[in-house]
Amino acid sequence: SKTTGQFHSMKGSAKETLGNLTGSQSWTQSGKQEHTAGETEYNAAQAKGYAEGTKDRIGGRKDAVVGALTGDRQQETTGNVRRDKGEAQQNWNRPQ
Repeated sequence: SKTTGQFHSMKGSAKETLGNLTGSQSWTQSGKQEHTAGETEYNAAQAKGYAEGTKDRIGGRKDAVVGALTGDRQQETTGNVRRDKGEAQQNWNRPQ
């Protein structure tokens, strides 16, 4: 998850800094590895969230259009809500 990835990234950076300050090569190396693993986990979770948002945005748009064309206001409204949710999820997970 993004949260777990951030945690391990920060923890790894702290271990690396501590290793540099104390001259402990094993702590420095361990910190680098944990930081890299945390960044990788964060980026993977971010990409997954963005893809899920894209799916909801497109599916919601389709449902809204079909609902509008068929006069089904409930389907149209549900589609608009799903589209908005997908857009928010994309914005939250947009790569920097």
